[in-house]
Amino acid sequence: MLNVHNLNYASSKTLLFQRFSVIFTDALFVYAVHECCKCIDATKAGKEVTEKPKFILSVLLLWNFGLLIVDHIHFQYNGFLFGLMLLSIARLFQKRHMEGAFLFAALLHFKHIYLYVAPAYGIYLLRSYCFTANKPDGSIQWNSFNFVRFISLGLIVFLVSALSLGPFLALNQLSQVFSRLFPFKRGLCHAYWAPNFWALYNALDKVLTVIGLKLKLLDPNKIPKASMTSGLVQQFQHTVLPSVTPLATLICTLVAILPSIFCLWFKPQGSRGFLRCLILCALSSFMFGWHVHEKAILLAVLPMSLLSVGKAGDASIFLILTTTGHYSLFPLLFTAPELPIKILLMLLFTIYSISSLKTLFRKEKPLFNWMETFYLLGLGPLEVFCEFVFPFTSWKLKYSFIPLLLTSVYCAVGITYAWFKLYVSVLTDPPVSKTKKQ
Repeated sequence: MLNVHNLNYASSKTLLFQRFSVIFTDALFVYAVHECCKCIDATKAGKEVTEKPKFILSVLLLWNFGLLIVDHIHFQYNGFLFGLMLLSIARLFQKRHMEGAFLFAALLHFKHIYLYVAPAYGIYLLRSYCFTANKPDGSIQWNSFNFVRFISLGLIVFLVSALSLGPFLALNQLSQVFSRLFPFKRGLCHAYWAPNFWALYNALDKVLTVIGLKLKLLDPNKIPKASMTSGLVQQFQHTVLPSVTPLATLICTLVAILPSIFCLWFKPQGSRGFLRCLILCALSSFMFGWHVHEKAILLAVLPMSLLSVGKAGDASIFLILTTTGHYSLFPLLFTAPELPIKILLMLLFTIYSISSLKTLFRKEKPLFNWMETFYLLGLGPLEVFCEFVFPFTSWKLKYSFIPLLLTSVYCAVGITYAWFKLYVSVLTDPPVSKTKKQ
């Protein structure tokens, strides 16, 4: 199994090892969910156990559709990794900052995708742990900086990094590690476009290309092959719109993250504000990052579950983000036997999510407006067309990429909307000090 050149190796023992190791490591995820439930405000608790926020949160996390299919059908170890992340969040909610910092530092060295949310951790720990006091208006009291705490945090990060990267440094292999962590030669998008801003950008380029050819404004001989939809992971050039470089995506990501970081520093909202900033960092990186995988949406979906049981507005955003993000994972399971499994599992999770959160916030305004309801219901006809209509059309051979393109673009609209709605909420909410006065 560990022989790199043994590409066609397969055995029942290997399969059992993979499946049971995923199940075994999920124990950490279960423990993390238990710890997160301790941090939930129970003032909204209903009479029935099933109406309590802690019970609803447990189901939303433990039976998350996306995590279930990515780990236990598609096969990965995300449950273990998300367990570390949720446990670090719980420790910060519990004011156990050093433990939270250690867990996140370890998580970062397990999988570098969590670098997306590192700014939220860094700013929050600096603001809430290294600075020990605020002024009456909530602004920072600069003379309260605790140098010992700052050194302690730095030491934790250094020791974890030394333990993780030290062997590679000793063997002079550090450059090999970084070349694999940041594969810029793989192109802007994955073979299946992640439903983000670049999916909309690519789709617009395709539309403008078709219009340009129809109006004879473009020379067909100068248009590159459709590498974006060929199924290959490689670099490509846009036809009409400017081609995007790794530096451009980095700048866009930083610009998208900065307002949330600004709010975390200048408009402190406690641990809840940190969680919102973390989600926005994850979503902004998903929206504008280089070569983003569709599975990265879980980095925002799972933490958003914690917010969903607190406020009706956050519950609405969670349902839009989760339903759209989960549907965007459908192409991962592309065989016929998996079709009814993924449809039924998603229906079960989505129906429970909507009904339980509607019950929890039944005394407040509806979770969806007419436009949001219409959009979410549109996922049904989209699935019918992609799975049951398109395969029987004459377009299947020549335009086989259309179902993936439609799925990516349609989901990108919903995820962009959820990202924008959450940002508006964060920017307009008052600081904790003003809320307490009111």
